[in-house]
Amino acid sequence: MIENSDIINQPYSGQFTERIYDIESPWNSQNWTWIKFTNKDLTEWCGQFRGLAKQVVISKNHNIVLVLTSDYLFQLDTFTGDIMEFEDKPQYQDLILIPNGDFLIADYYTIERISNKITEKEIIKSPIRMDTIKFKHWKNNKLEFVCNEFANWDRHVILEFDSETNKIEIKNG
Repeated sequence: MIENSDIINQPYSGQFTERIYDIESPWNSQNWTWIKFTNKDLTEWCGQFRGLAKQVVISKNHNIVLVLTSDYLFQLDTFTGDIMEFEDKPQYQDLILIPNGDFLIADYYTIERISNKITEKEIIKSPIRMDTIKFKHWKNNKLEFVCNEFANWDRHVILEFDSETNKIEIKNG
């Protein structure tokens, strides 16, 4: 069972047992991401994923690993390391784990919540139209994040997402 993950540089040949995660597509980039996984028994192995690295997050509550690259959003099973689902050409820019084990994922303009399947996302409504969303940090069940107001790029806003109410509120700006 996968317990930990780290985005790493390309390892030396033979340094780790390697597994290639590649989806055939004419739209694939030539870029690759390497992630070192550590299992519960402390064995280490490496996954090679198509696209430039953005984020990797593990939910022990749902037994899911999400790997976000420039080319794909992969959903892996923590027990087998197998691909459960994937999404190609994602526009997502940020990914974070919610304290209850769900995930939040953001593209430039929206935030969505993922529980068990990346194909079943829930859009989180915002009090303003957002642009260039960047997650910052959790304080209890509230995530602070920043963005610009869409079409008003001089207005930089700090917002807060409450994972219990599923609501976004303006903190300042």
